[in-house]
Amino acid sequence: MKIVVCVKQVPEVTNVQVDPKTGTLIREGVKSILNPFCEYALDHAVRIKNSVPDVSITVVTMGPPQAKDVLIRSLELGADEGILITDRKFAGADTWATSLTLAEAIRTVVPDYELVLVGKQAIDGDTAQVGPEIAEILGLPQITYGVEVALTSTRRQVRVTQEVEKGYEVIEASLPALVTCSKGEVVRRAPSFKDVINARNKRIRVVSANDLHLPEEQLGLQGSYTQVVKVFPPPAKKSNLLLQNLEAADAAKEIFGFLKEKRFVE
Repeated sequence: MKIVVCVKQVPEVTNVQVDPKTGTLIREGVKSILNPFCEYALDHAVRIKNSVPDVSITVVTMGPPQAKDVLIRSLELGADEGILITDRKFAGADTWATSLTLAEAIRTVVPDYELVLVGKQAIDGDTAQVGPEIAEILGLPQITYGVEVALTSTRRQVRVTQEVEKGYEVIEASLPALVTCSKGEVVRRAPSFKDVINARNKRIRVVSANDLHLPEEQLGLQGSYTQVVKVFPPPAKKSNLLLQNLEAADAAKEIFGFLKEKRFVE
């Protein structure tokens, strides 16, 4: 059985900075990491591999050549093979063009896949669109927000505990299928020294635009239906109140007015 896990390289940021002139994220000097939700998806795949015989995991990423780093990290965490989709023709791709390229790469390079796992979203975009779009392009049943992923005893269905607004639901889908993964009980772990050494002997395949059966007008910026016009941080909101040299009654009145303005009191 072959499991495909789509991963993404993202900037490690807790406070996203936007260039006011270009409207793009400032990435210079910012360390890149494996998207945490993609790591959760990979962990679900590794758990299946450890509990079911004859399972292999292929990780796929699309990006510049340095995106190879997240494939190496994924191999250290238990994946068996990596695929790097990289070409200048892919530059500027929106979620649709990205999904189309990833889906075609999966269909071309791993045609006998049975399960596709992706993170529910990337922390640099938060669109949560790529996973469902890949499922639609490949014609797969999809389950979103999975916190537990396992195979049924027949290995013909995937059983997913899905996070919903007021709790959890358990859903099954026939294979092949796609699941977008949330954290759940997953604990992010560091690879052992042995895992790091073993990863060096695992294969990473490079796929270019010429390897895919897609016309150029469907790739990158040309194939994107959406274009970002402007990106800007939200204006800072004043949420504090400083009172000085007031009588108690006046201070109480000011505090009440402030709380009422913020709708904490009626």
